[in-house]
Amino acid sequence: MAAGEKTIVSNRRARRDYEIIDTYEAGLVLLGTEVKALRSGNANLKDSYAALKGEELWLHHLHIGPYPPAGPGNQHEPERLRKLLLNRREIDRLIGRVIEKGLALVPLRIYFKNGRAKLELAVARGRKQYDKREVMKKDAVNREIAQALRRRR
Repeated sequence: MAAGEKTIVSNRRARRDYEIIDTYEAGLVLLGTEVKALRSGNANLKDSYAALKGEELWLHHLHIGPYPPAGPGNQHEPERLRKLLLNRREIDRLIGRVIEKGLALVPLRIYFKNGRAKLELAVARGRKQYDKREVMKKDAVNREIAQALRRRR
C-alpha cells in the first residue's frame, strides 16, 4: 500500500480461492451517496466480479450499503452495475486474456487514492480444492517458521 492510500474493503477470500496472475488499478464510476457510504466503510466485495459488456468492463454484485444522512429519497441502489475506468489498451489486453485463456476478473480491494475511489482488479485462475489445501499448509509452515525465528531473537 502506497502513501496516500486508504483501504476501504478487501476481498480476503479471493487470494485463497484464486491464483492471482496479474493486477490492475481501475477507477469506479460512483454516485455521491456511494462515495460517502464507501468513506464510512459500508461496502462488501463478497461474490463480486468484473465482466465485459460490449467494449466496457462492469463490476457486478459489489454491495455498497445506504448512506442514512442522505434521506430515503436520495439513496442509491446497493448492488447496481458499476462501470470500471481503464485505458483502452488495458481493456483490450484484459479482453484477450479472459476470452482466450478462460481467466476470471476478480476485485481484490477498494481504496481511496488521492481522494478518488479505486479498485484493485486481478486476472485470476480458479483453484481446485486440493490446491487450496496445499496453499493453506504452506502458509501454516511459513507462519511457524517466522514464529520460531522471532522466538530465537
